[in-house]
Amino acid sequence: MNKIILASASPRRKELLTQIGIPFEVRVSHVEEKIKDTHPEAVVESLAEQKAEAVFRETDKEALVIGADTIVVLDGRILGKPKSEEEAVEMLSALAGRSHEVYTGVCFLYRQNGEEKRKVFHEETKVTFYPMTKQETEAYVSTKDCMDKAGSYGIQGYGALLGQNINGGPAAAFIKGICGVYNNVVGLPAARVYQELKECEWL
Repeated sequence: MNKIILASASPRRKELLTQIGIPFEVRVSHVEEKIKDTHPEAVVESLAEQKAEAVFRETDKEALVIGADTIVVLDGRILGKPKSEEEAVEMLSALAGRSHEVYTGVCFLYRQNGEEKRKVFHEETKVTFYPMTKQETEAYVSTKDCMDKAGSYGIQGYGALLGQNINGGPAAAFIKGICGVYNNVVGLPAARVYQELKECEWL
């Protein structure tokens, strides 16, 4: 099987690739990401390309490099990773009781028959939150689960269920539903990646 390199330190992306049975190695991209557009689809595809490019230029010629990036968008505004717990509370308060979009861009960079090739695509998933009280929001933020995630939440783990015993009661779910690919919200549309790799004749 051809060599595949994931240009990401994300444990969630590593887990998703592992789940679909793709052997790969990780080489973290340390590129300074630059947003060059205002349209969410273009932003995630560009950021994925930047990550893939940084690793591809320093890797084996026969390897395929996968770059990926995920953003959360509410009313056309991109919500990145929170810089503080206060900002995380603000983001979650804005998302509560509403629907928003999650975009993940993916870029493949590889050489085939001596020719450099690239494939870039994205997936969009709509996520709807139940209303959240101020106490519920602050309790979730206090778990620190949100601090390395776009939009200040992870749909898996604590993102699906708030911390236990809020007000002495059971865990309170706040993800009301999704429309689209679940794994896209986690950080990588793994099934689409698998199919695109097959189309590239890399599997």
